[in-house]
Amino acid sequence: MGKQKKTRKYATMKRMLSLRDQRLKEKDRLKPKNKEKKDPSVLKGREVPQHPSCLFFQYNTQLGPPYHILVDTNFINFSIKAKLDLVQSMMDCLYAKCIPCITDCVMAETEKLGRKYRVALRIAKDPRFERLPCTHKGTYADDCLVQRVTQRKCYIVATVDRDLKRRIRKIPGVPIMYISNHRYNIERMPDDYGAPRF
Repeated sequence: MGKQKKTRKYATMKRMLSLRDQRLKEKDRLKPKNKEKKDPSVLKGREVPQHPSCLFFQYNTQLGPPYHILVDTNFINFSIKAKLDLVQSMMDCLYAKCIPCITDCVMAETEKLGRKYRVALRIAKDPRFERLPCTHKGTYADDCLVQRVTQRKCYIVATVDRDLKRRIRKIPGVPIMYISNHRYNIERMPDDYGAPRF
């Protein structure tokens, strides 16, 4: 006589007590949820984001010469391809003194790109560029730029990246500088500041 083969039962679980079971002690039981009755006479509160005081009639009053321009990695790369000097072309676009600013995240992103982008790295280390330290974790440059622009509306963002442009357009009062037809253009800039309109 051979051994009797025992068939395995698949997908079987141990039966567990519910946390509301009467056999559990009072302290171990799950408390029943009390549904709050809503009073129809109470007005419903709505949270509306507070707009910054610098936006007066949707024009940003914090913008003014000298302009501080946050530069993205791909903006430097496309400027090199279009054979444009960054600082001089910015001044030609805005008719005022421009201070290009570069964050630690953008610098780290440029360094990660390797030997192919060493010219862009050399331009980013130019002493005319103002270096902005980052305090957050991670080195994702797009999030860094969006966060910085949301906190302070005194920057113009220079980028060619479509996704970043789309994200920045949702923030009111932040102009975007981009490259088209081998020159710098600016969008969402008030007319009073001398920016050319195309």
